[in-house]
Amino acid sequence: MNKKTIYIIAAVAVVVVAVGGFFWYRNSQQAKAAGDFELVALERGKLTSIVGATGTVRANQSALLNWQTTGTVESVNVKEGDSVSNGDILANLAATSLSQGIVLAQADLVTAERNLTNVKESSSAKAQAQLALANAEKALKEAKDKSASLNWGRGSKENVEYAEAQLALAEKAVENAQRIYNNLTELAPADPQRAQATTALYTAKQARNRALATVNWYKGKPTANDVAEVDAKLAVAQAQFDDATREWNRLKDGPDPLDIAAAQARVDAIQATLNLAQITTPFAGTITRADPKIGDQVSPSTSAFRLDDLSHMLVDVQVSEVDINNVGPDQNVLLTFDANPGQEYQGKVVKVGQVGSPTQGAVNFVVTVELVDPDESVKPGMTAAVTINVEELDNVLLIPNRAVRFQEGKRVVYVLRNGVPTPIDIQLGSTSDTYSELVSSELKEGDEIILNPPTFTFGPGGGGGGMFGGGQ
Repeated sequence: MNKKTIYIIAAVAVVVVAVGGFFWYRNSQQAKAAGDFELVALERGKLTSIVGATGTVRANQSALLNWQTTGTVESVNVKEGDSVSNGDILANLAATSLSQGIVLAQADLVTAERNLTNVKESSSAKAQAQLALANAEKALKEAKDKSASLNWGRGSKENVEYAEAQLALAEKAVENAQRIYNNLTELAPADPQRAQATTALYTAKQARNRALATVNWYKGKPTANDVAEVDAKLAVAQAQFDDATREWNRLKDGPDPLDIAAAQARVDAIQATLNLAQITTPFAGTITRADPKIGDQVSPSTSAFRLDDLSHMLVDVQVSEVDINNVGPDQNVLLTFDANPGQEYQGKVVKVGQVGSPTQGAVNFVVTVELVDPDESVKPGMTAAVTINVEELDNVLLIPNRAVRFQEGKRVVYVLRNGVPTPIDIQLGSTSDTYSELVSSELKEGDEIILNPPTFTFGPGGGGGGMFGGGQ
């Protein structure tokens, strides 16, 4: 055996002796201290599983009310702490300090309201629509008759017969005038008798020509221009009749809802302009801040009031994704406030967020809690400690949280085996501040576990034991 081999054997022997000595020392010390361990028997009982968080109190509804125009405060109708209803006027600006547009809106409002009343109640529009329809119907009939007559000549039988009679009389007049003229041809053209006969003959021929033209026109067919003109007049008459029919159908059963809506919109728009001169409540609540004073000069966005609906006091808390699926509506909640030490308040979960938000590497969900029994000492903005009772279990094995340790990534508790603290693997379910539900282990009811195991131990397979992290 060479010298190097001897050194190796010696070194191994030293390590073996050291390790053996350590285990002997540890076991002897643990056995010696066994009488100092605090033991408790594993028992069954009732467990209320909780999720704890903190949040800030807020009102069910809040609004900051600001001025919307420039002016001088003329009146302030409320003070802090007053209860108000929806639509109450809290403060007004002096009319003399307002812009011309707001002042004139008052006159415009009268006109708009009168128009709205007329639209709702007046029957003149209906009567006018009925008359317009009757006139349009008559005009359409005449246009249709005119169009239908185009294929049968321009004139009726009576018109043709009358025109032919006039032509016959005109021709007879020409014959008479011609005979008288023929008897006077020997006279000089300047002779008064011949001149008179010439004029009479010319006039008779003109009358005959006109009568002949009338007969020919009545007996003739319409031209392309005549047809185009009649068709155009018929189209116009039809369109006017259709318009009149639609208007009548719109009004025959009373005012058109669209007309009423349009008139109401004009009233509302003008009223909105007038409302710029005042602060009005958008919902019922309590005045929690009142800034304006009579005589103040204000401008758009100048703060006026804060309004809070204190009928429902809410607390929004952040709940970890690990616990969120255990939280649901109507679960009972216990709330405490630093501002009211020793006082506990009851609440209920009213809303559970459906979308988580990452915060510093963790995902949290917003859970909203409503106080069931708030009093005047609970105010918006206060910090609340919230304990949500997510589950109540009865007749389950209870492990004290202070006895649980982590070892090699597993939860364990320690029991005495032959006087030596020995780790036992456990699986936990629901948890509270002090106890957790034992759902799986070789332990059974009545077994004694150590509440204060050694702070440094080696279990089977090695590895250190650390403190239990909050019963999770």
